[in-house]
Amino acid sequence: MSTTNLIEHASDADVARWLHQRLSQALAATKDEIAITIPGGSTPFPILAELAELGLDWERIAVWPGDDRIVAEDHPASNVGRIRAALEPLGARVTALSESARPPHFALTWLGMGADGHVASLFPSSDPQADEPRRVLRLTPDPLPLEAPFARLSLTIPALLNSDAVVFVIRGAEKRALFDAGLRGEHDLPVARLLAAADIPIICFT
Repeated sequence: MSTTNLIEHASDADVARWLHQRLSQALAATKDEIAITIPGGSTPFPILAELAELGLDWERIAVWPGDDRIVAEDHPASNVGRIRAALEPLGARVTALSESARPPHFALTWLGMGADGHVASLFPSSDPQADEPRRVLRLTPDPLPLEAPFARLSLTIPALLNSDAVVFVIRGAEKRALFDAGLRGEHDLPVARLLAAADIPIICFT
């Protein structure tokens, strides 16, 4: 079981500063490119806007979405489209997911969590496994989320945990309670399965 550091009442700026420090350290430790994976949805983009103001060598950062909706990149529901718009102007190399993709080792895996305990697009109905041999899955959530009723591509638990650390940003008391219960092993939702399989540091901003 990994160590977990809970950071309470963090603003977007607080998270951005933490990300800046972590990524700066990862870049300083190598002359090569580093890779990170980041979530979609609404939470990350205000944080990314704050992070963009702090300055990083984005030309040495490869960015992967943790999951994506199977839509055109110019569709409003496309995670990779929004990530490209936010980070490619800064110099980042953004990689779209595909079933044949080979995700690298990540310097950082950044995740959110849904109210049903899903991470990336590993919904409870997909029965995600910690020993899944594939690194990218195509799946259709059941039920389909009303706000994004699309089939998905998602990194699997092993792909997400092939990382130096995992950082969660979780907003709201109900999600925090669900995360805490998963951390204690009190349910078997996807977030709990990922936490139980993790042997790397977990940081959770609330």
